[in-house]
Formats: sequence, C-alpha cells, structure tokens
Amino acid sequence: MDIPLRAKRLSICGRVGFIEWEACNLRLVTCNSQLVTRLRTCLLWTLALALIFLSTGPSQPLVSVGPPQEVVTVNPKMGVHTRLTDEVEPWKIKRTLQMVREMGAPWIVEYFPWAYCEPSPGRFDWTHADLVVDHARAQGLRVIARLGFVPTWARPPDTDWSYLDESHYGAFAEFVAAFAEHFKGRVNHIIIWNEPNVSLEWGFRPPDPAGYARMLAAVYPQAKEANPHVQVLAGALAPTLASLGNPEVMGDLEYLRGMYQAGAGAYFDGLAVHAYGWRFPPEDPPAADKINFRRTELLREIMVEYGDEAKKVYITEGGWNDHPRWTKAVHPLQRALYTVQAYQWALDRWPWCEAVCFWAFRYPRPTHTYQDYFTFVTTDFQPKPIYEVVRDYSQGKKIEEFLAKVGQ
Repeated sequence: MDIPLRAKRLSICGRVGFIEWEACNLRLVTCNSQLVTRLRTCLLWTLALALIFLSTGPSQPLVSVGPPQEVVTVNPKMGVHTRLTDEVEPWKIKRTLQMVREMGAPWIVEYFPWAYCEPSPGRFDWTHADLVVDHARAQGLRVIARLGFVPTWARPPDTDWSYLDESHYGAFAEFVAAFAEHFKGRVNHIIIWNEPNVSLEWGFRPPDPAGYARMLAAVYPQAKEANPHVQVLAGALAPTLASLGNPEVMGDLEYLRGMYQAGAGAYFDGLAVHAYGWRFPPEDPPAADKINFRRTELLREIMVEYGDEAKKVYITEGGWNDHPRWTKAVHPLQRALYTVQAYQWALDRWPWCEAVCFWAFRYPRPTHTYQDYFTFVTTDFQPKPIYEVVRDYSQGKKIEEFLAKVGQ
C-alpha cells in the first residue's frame, strides 16, 4: 500500500491506523474495527460494574440520627406534644426534636396511627414510626405513644377513622401488642385511644365508658404479654362541662367514674389527662363547673377514691392559647408565664404526676385557625416567645424574672 507523504503513521496496541490531514480538517481514513469494538465492550463492562456497586453498596441516609444527646433541665416533668405524624421530611423531624431538647423538655407525646402502621391485616410498616422514635431517643427524649385511628379494613363501610366496634377490639389489641413488641426498650408508655368521651372520637356514637373499659380489657393483657415493662395509659379524656345525657359529649369526671364502675381499673397502669387552662392562671382552684389546669386534681381524687392512688398521672395535652381574637386565649407573654408556672406547679405540688406534655410544639403546616396559636415554634422553626421563656426556665432562671415581661 502506498502511504502518502502527508500522512502520519500511528501505532496503537501494535496495530496501525492512518490519519490524513486534508484542508485543515482531520479525516479518518482507516481504523481497526476490532479495537473500537473492544473499547466499547470495555466501557460497557465498566459502567455495568459501577451500577452494581452503587446498587449493592451501603446507602447513606441524607439525615443521620447522630450521636446520643442529653436533655439539660431543672424540671424533669416538662414535655410537649410534637405532632410529627404527617411530617414527611426527615430533616424536619430531626430539627423538631433537637429544638425540643434545646428547650429543656425531656418528654414528648407522639401520635402513631394504627392505619399508617398496619395498612392491611398483619402487614406492618414501621418506617416512619422508627424514624421518629430513633431521632427522639438520640435527642435524649422519652416517648409517650398515642395509638388509635382505625384502618378501613377494621371497620364497617361508611364509617370514619374513630369507629371501632367490639368485634374488632381483638384486631386493635393485636396491633397494640405488635407496637409494644417492636418498640420494646424504646417506647415504654402507650395511650389507648384519645378523648373517648367525645362522640367525634368515638365513631360519632354516644360516649360509652363501659365500651371503652372493654376495649382496655382486650388490649391490656396482650400489650403486657408483648412487653411486660410497657405502661398502658387510659383516659386522655377531653375536659368538658357537658350535661348529663348529652349524646355528643360526656363530662370527663362522669366518664372516669363510669370507667371504674365498669372495671377498667384493672386494665391500665396510669391515667392520661388533658389539662387546658383557657383564661385561668395555673394556680386557679379546681371546681367541677370550671375547666382549668388544676381540674387534673379532680380526676386524681376519683383515682384515689377507687383505690388507684399508686398509679401516676400523665398530662398528654394541655396548656394555653394566645390567639388575638379567640375568647379563650391569653396574651402571648402571659401564656408563656402560665406555662412555666404550670410546669413548676406540677414539680412542686403533684408528686403523683409523672409528665406534663403541653399542646403542641409545632405543626407540619399551618392550620390557619386558632390552633396555630397553641404552638411553641412556627412551621419554619421560628421560636415564639413561649419557646424562649420555657427554654430560659429550664436552664434555671427564676419565674420572677418573667413577671416584668407580662406587665405584672
């Protein structure tokens, strides 16, 4: 073969190819096809091996749990209701619980809906629940788990999430037992249902303390068998002044007596209480015809009356609201003062009260109602005055230092 003088000879892997310069452009004249094929094959194998490595190698979470932390506080009874049920972003879950720790509250109440955790019979998905619990424990927090919210498979058609008939008490008991087993050593307190003395929370049926007592009787043995150390909390009653025979609401004092009369006392380890203050200061005396923070003492008296003085009380909702126009709200700084005074009241005067968890630390999104004014921080994690005052209180600042802030 004649080789033009203007061509250059190149040697690649022992083979020869020619490149010809023509009109200031490079034009491929010859190229070994076997070399191209081998290069292409090598590239494809390299990509395939890289994909295999990426798919089988250890995945690194975008948000790590982090090293164990400790809550520093002068009041070990302080807590909040966190409302992370519908928070889907892990970094927001972690940030929420970090801020709870930094505020000095060692307790949280969190809602774990049955329908989320057991979408079909016997098929459990603990992914989100594990995420919340693991982050909470890493921040040094103690979790009280509220359980409820009936899946569609466990209730009749055309009923809502709060409807659970007695034929499905066994299914709920199995879920509670599975929860207690799965979170053994991580979650030691569970609340059975929420505000069953309100028709809205009882499947739009008239409140039935005897029916709730039978639910507890179904759940308690299975929960304790799954985890003997778990503390089963009953009640979580809405504080109400409902008249006798009201089909929509039953008074909390009347309902608790009905529970005991139906034999519920044998099927719970502690009483969950909702203690809202409305416009009254925390030291306002309790009365049967008044809803205030110390109404808790009236429920405690009923426990003692029925021989349950050894059991603890856990406030799992409560507090004050600072909406500018709601008739049951107070000034924001007054709310902050009432809150720290209530924490201190429980510490000084209620040895039978284990935790005081006020509603609510933060919502995943604004409600655009008065409910937003129960929160301690905004949805974008901006601390409200109550957060800063409670944080200072937890670090040892005296309550008297807050009086000037509220003009007293």
